Amino acid sequence: MPNALRSGLHTKFFKVSRRLLSPRCWNPPKAPAQGGRTEATSTFKVSRRLPTGGRGPEDVVFDHDGRLLVGLEGGDVVRIDPDTGDRIVVGNTGGRPLGLEPGGDGTILLCDHDRGVLRIHADGLVEILVDVVAGAPLRFASNVVEGRDGTIFFTVSTRRWDIENYLGDFFEHSCTGMLARRDPDGTVTVLLDDLKFANGLVIAPDATHLLFAESAGYRLSRYWLSGPSAGTVEPLAHNLPGIPDNMSLGSDGRVWVAIAGPRNALLDWLLPRPGVVRTLLWNLPEFLRPQAAPLAWVMAFDLDGTCVYDLRTNDGSYAFVTSVAERYGTIVAASLGETDVVVLKLDA
Repeated sequence: MPNALRSGLHTKFFKVSRRLLSPRCWNPPKAPAQGGRTEATSTFKVSRRLPTGGRGPEDVVFDHDGRLLVGLEGGDVVRIDPDTGDRIVVGNTGGRPLGLEPGGDGTILLCDHDRGVLRIHADGLVEILVDVVAGAPLRFASNVVEGRDGTIFFTVSTRRWDIENYLGDFFEHSCTGMLARRDPDGTVTVLLDDLKFANGLVIAPDATHLLFAESAGYRLSRYWLSGPSAGTVEPLAHNLPGIPDNMSLGSDGRVWVAIAGPRNALLDWLLPRPGVVRTLLWNLPEFLRPQAAPLAWVMAFDLDGTCVYDLRTNDGSYAFVTSVAERYGTIVAASLGETDVVVLKLDA
């Protein structure tokens, strides 16, 4: 595969899966000039590394006591003290944990790629909350948040691909992502369908709306839960220069967004065109796919969609950031392809 196509698409977990695609055509907006760099752009600087004791901390969040929660390959969910680095395993999902959300009662709400939406109780007991959506087994649940009344909202990235072959969804542009709701009585409702690899999810401080990311759509959007616009979607930040992943709401009131990689000019060029070339490229042997240059990137937006921080580096100190969280000025990032969580340093 040409280097141009691999730039910005992480491949550490890529495995060849020979498969005929069912490509959908899409005309992506023209990517921002200069890689989207603005006056908000500065350097992604690692000040400390916190070992997780495993591999692949896809999401990182702060719990209510300021400790970190991560989920790892093999199913472990780990709590880490960001000051001392001390860590304990609080449970194991029996699958592949992705997005995490601390519960107010000390439980941990999470999405598991294999098992659905789960809750880990204080004694380590794993409770399955959602494992079927729209009559089909729930696979690739990605991110989750919980409202004050116990209503749970979650995203599903794709109904056609698994985590090891997630890039197939970008080639195919399947638009099989979802935003769904689980009511306290257990009823599950699909709120939005046909999403472009639905991913990060945040509930607004006033609980009037959700903010969600579409990785393959290069955008963040707002879904209204109440008020005159309830049930409708509007842009928050569209035509991003990179691929948004997990999101979190910081104590600073900003929405922090992990950017897994930059936009890819060749892929953008291919997406509006018939899919035979995409299928051929997808099925090339892995040795023809050179590794992309390492890149670490996070952004932060205010609730109006204005970019406040844009931190990036390709110095090899970290790569393929899939999550970021902020609490009282401490910013941490994690990656599906790394073993450590990193604490960032902002320029003065």
